[in-house]
Amino acid sequence: QRVGAAGVMIADNTCLCSFQDVCHPDPGHDCEIREPIMADDGSGSDISIPSFLMFKQDADLVKAELMANHVVRMEMQWSLPAPDDRVEYELWTTPTDTISKDFQREFKEAAVALGDRAYFTPQMYIYDGLRSGCVSLDGENECYNLCTNNGRYCATDPDNDLDRGISGADVVRESLRRMCIWQHYGAVNGVGAEWWDYVNEFMYRCDTEEFFSNNQCIKDAMIHANIDDVKIDQCMSDSGGLEEDEENALLEVQLTAKDKSGVVILPAMYVNRVSIRGSLEFPTVFKAICSGYFTGTAPDVCATCDTCPDIKSCISNGYCGSKKLQESVSTMNMIYALAGLSTVFCLFSFIQHRRYERQMQAQVKGIIAEYMPLDQNQMQNTAVSDEDDIEFT
Repeated sequence: QRVGAAGVMIADNTCLCSFQDVCHPDPGHDCEIREPIMADDGSGSDISIPSFLMFKQDADLVKAELMANHVVRMEMQWSLPAPDDRVEYELWTTPTDTISKDFQREFKEAAVALGDRAYFTPQMYIYDGLRSGCVSLDGENECYNLCTNNGRYCATDPDNDLDRGISGADVVRESLRRMCIWQHYGAVNGVGAEWWDYVNEFMYRCDTEEFFSNNQCIKDAMIHANIDDVKIDQCMSDSGGLEEDEENALLEVQLTAKDKSGVVILPAMYVNRVSIRGSLEFPTVFKAICSGYFTGTAPDVCATCDTCPDIKSCISNGYCGSKKLQESVSTMNMIYALAGLSTVFCLFSFIQHRRYERQMQAQVKGIIAEYMPLDQNQMQNTAVSDEDDIEFT
């Protein structure tokens, strides 16, 4: 970037095992099971040019042309898949993730406005304790209070103090609780208004060292979010619980999903299975969702608010712009309507007046035409009478 590059193409030098039939590994190199992850390690905030990773079988062809001193022109193109009239989006986070709090606090209205045209899935990021070495050879938990289920499922300590405050096990427990809430209140329609409400209530009431794992505080948050705490406790227990040395079905699903997605940096937002780059902000996510619909199938809220300067207010109010502007527009529309009606009325009156005048003129002419013969007859009669009088005289 500093020397003027418009972008960076990174050529993988190892074949994927799934492409061994078309990829030829270099001598001494074994194939790799998973595709390398292109992720920001936190130091890339000043990088603005794009970068792409090419599989070895594709990169070898380009390298061969370059080695032959041939000019290679490449096009870098990226866009969200838009397969149908419903968008799937998911958020990878943890109950102690501070970066995504504002988003989780604000996005409920958008989720409700999008309705069943967008399916949301909250994903809780946890660590596999078995892979992380938190279970010893004799089956003992080696990671103290960072894990549950005897070291199987773990989370980092948010305050980096194993002796006080919120523990990793507390984070795993709250993660499981939110997964159960979603399973009962959001998995069917993909909106999960109660899930959003609970997260907001928890952040408002219990998101402190003192109350994070306080059962009464958590119950109070569920009550305010209209969630049945008994049903959620039963879900957590039925999935395998957190105390015994056994698998938890819901947490195992999360570990599998994490491996498939390749998430390494939190929080992470995916729309139609594509990672959304940039800050996790309301407008960024909403616009990404609206751009993920097949052409002509986006819901009305996208057409109304996608290009609005204040998307949140637009979704809340149902229109883009201020109330004052809307009222002024309504007033002007009323004025224009009245002016139009007045013009039509005046024109109609003028036409009627002219028509009435023509009718009156016609009637007057008719009356005059009838009286003129009578006047002539009278004149003739008068002349005769005068002659008679003369003769009589």
